Amino acid sequence: MARDRYREDMLTAEKMGAWRGRYQLAADGQPVAVWDPSWWRSGGDFEVHGQRYQVRSNGWGTKYRLLDEAGAEIALVERAGRKHWTAQSAGRSYEFRRASFWGNRQELVTDGVVTGSMRRVSAWSGAIEADLPGLSLPLQIFVIGVQLALWQAQQTAAASA
Repeated sequence: MARDRYREDMLTAEKMGAWRGRYQLAADGQPVAVWDPSWWRSGGDFEVHGQRYQVRSNGWGTKYRLLDEAGAEIALVERAGRKHWTAQSAGRSYEFRRASFWGNRQELVTDGVVTGSMRRVSAWSGAIEADLPGLSLPLQIFVIGVQLALWQAQQTAAASA
């Protein structure tokens, strides 16, 4: 899938510091949110257009929920970390798959066709690029946040092995 790296609808996430794991998210180069990881469980928080959201996982880190300020579920990711996984929101289901066993690219698949992707640009900097057409901005940030949580858990497990 050949995509222009600098498309206007591309969402990028760049680490804000070396220690905390916060990420600045930008669309078309303009900041739209900050991903703030949870200290004690897998997930995090972010704010878009004045609306706060929380991302929380189950104990195994295989299901993630996107909650609004009132605690209502907006979206759900199931089978997180698996080769094939889904995000569900507003009655729609979005299919994702890991492009390869060793790679860090996740593909958005619509009717069997790759229509978008997200990938870690650099393992060193942790920067991410995501092109997820058809997903609302909060849903895109949620999906990116889930990937950040999974990648962080993998790094932590590898460092303690």
